[in-house]
Amino acid sequence: MLLNEVTLRGITPSDDQSLALIIRTTLEEFGANHPGTVYYDEETDRLSTVFSAPGSWYFVAEAGGIPVGGAGIFPTMGLPEGVCELVKMYLLPAARGIGLGKHLMNECLKKAREFGYNKVYLETMPDLKVAVPMYESFGFNYLEAPLGQSGHFGCTIRMIKNL
Repeated sequence: MLLNEVTLRGITPSDDQSLALIIRTTLEEFGANHPGTVYYDEETDRLSTVFSAPGSWYFVAEAGGIPVGGAGIFPTMGLPEGVCELVKMYLLPAARGIGLGKHLMNECLKKAREFGYNKVYLETMPDLKVAVPMYESFGFNYLEAPLGQSGHFGCTIRMIKNL
């Protein structure tokens, strides 16, 4: 798969089942299917409803008409004013290593700016060690404690970036 074969679009209800499968199988692949993560969130099965909230957006990455991953921004409860969370950034193995993660990140940061956010927060796990260097390369800095109320106590790495 090549990056120019992938298109990004907003989420629709028909994406819910395939995205839930992508998220959960990716977490299983990396041994990150722990309690306190999105793996166990019932919201994972209805992302199109979740991302209908004001100030949120979810990009579906699609190749040949089939979802291969995605990422979004969300105004997680309890975050400071002007801060959104980068959420649910997952890719199928065939969609990795082609620059799609960076492309999704750029689009999420652009959308966050469009919505008027001035910072982007994220939570991740050491199990997802491939993602952390990418976050660092985009200028995300480590935080000691979580922000907001995501409920993801299994995510022990927290980072934030000024826009």
